[in-house]
Amino acid sequence: MKMPLVKLKAILRYFCTYTNPELLGKTKLMKLFYFVDFGHVKKYGMPITFDSYVHLERGPIPSNILNLVNSVIDFGEVATLADTISIDISPGMGLQKIKCYKEFSEKDKEIFTGRELETLEKICKLYKDISTKNIVDLSHKESAWINTNEGGNIPYTLAALDKDCQISEEDIHLLVNSV
Repeated sequence: MKMPLVKLKAILRYFCTYTNPELLGKTKLMKLFYFVDFGHVKKYGMPITFDSYVHLERGPIPSNILNLVNSVIDFGEVATLADTISIDISPGMGLQKIKCYKEFSEKDKEIFTGRELETLEKICKLYKDISTKNIVDLSHKESAWINTNEGGNIPYTLAALDKDCQISEEDIHLLVNSV
């Protein structure tokens, strides 16, 4: 992942601040990252996080970000993201609810380009009140999911196969690999 940790923490705060907190579990969080990255690729040719995406049963996930989020569960206070999020596990329901310690701030806003903020805002407005099941179902309709197999890596260039992509596969490849 080529993104500074401070930016990852700001994205987490953005998701916590601008989506329905009752519906923000770990699975939905991973889908929000997917839609932010691939939405940004479809419009501008480059992702925001530059994480490596993997095809798992419940949809595409950013592997490094997932590991950092899981470490909050596994290692508690010593985890890298422990100063930013907590994860409450509901008994019986299996929902791993994400909670941030602070809201997204003006200082956080300075970390992002205008285009990145536009993408974050668009994705949060679209998926603010959507359930985990529905966002998983939507991720399964994306070329990134359809054209990969369980456990396989998902290249950003697959975004070019979706009808809403404004950038060619070649340009995505050039832009993603130029950073």
